[in-house]
Parts: sequence; structure tokens; C-alpha cells
Amino acid sequence: MHELSITQSIVDVCCERAGDRRVLSVRVLIGALTAVLPDAMLFCFDVAAEGTAAEGARLDIEHRAGAVHCRDCGADTELADYLLLCPCGSADVRVVAGNELTIVSMEVG
Repeated sequence: MHELSITQSIVDVCCERAGDRRVLSVRVLIGALTAVLPDAMLFCFDVAAEGTAAEGARLDIEHRAGAVHCRDCGADTELADYLLLCPCGSADVRVVAGNELTIVSMEVG
């Protein structure tokens, strides 16, 4: 379960940035192509935050769909799954969205 180590890193960064203030909430953006399970991250957040300035904080997760640009036909396509193919059948695509894993914001108090 790599979500625990990812979540621990998020908690560490937020606590470092918060200084001596409490972290009340954290908002992250998770792309569909990252192979990070949002439910697992939610489960891990309370464990990772225990005993830190983020204990009791809320984790809000924003989802981003995967999308590719086809180098053959020029189409931009949102992906329904992990299969990196254009509807034209080409596999010559460039991922343009869905590989994000970013802390968007945090609220401190």
C-alpha cells in the first residue's frame, strides 16, 4: 500500500509549512493515472496525521481524469480507463492530464 507513504509525505510537508499552527484541512489533486486510490489515502490520512499538527484535519481530494493528445490524428481525448489509446486506434499519444498528485491548498488555524 504505497498510499500510506504518499500520505505520510503530504502530512510531513503540510506540518512543516504550518509551523506552530494547526492544520485544519488539506486539499490534494489526484490524477486518474497515478495509481493512487483516493479511498486508501483517506483511510491512511488519520493514521499519518496522528500526533502531528495535522491530527484531526480534514483531507479533501479532487479527482482529475486522464487525458491524452494523439500525435497521429491530433485529437484530445479523455480516458475512461488506464488504456492509453486514442479512439482512432493509435497508441502514439502524449498524456496531458491525469498524472498529477499535488497539494493544492491547506487551511491552518
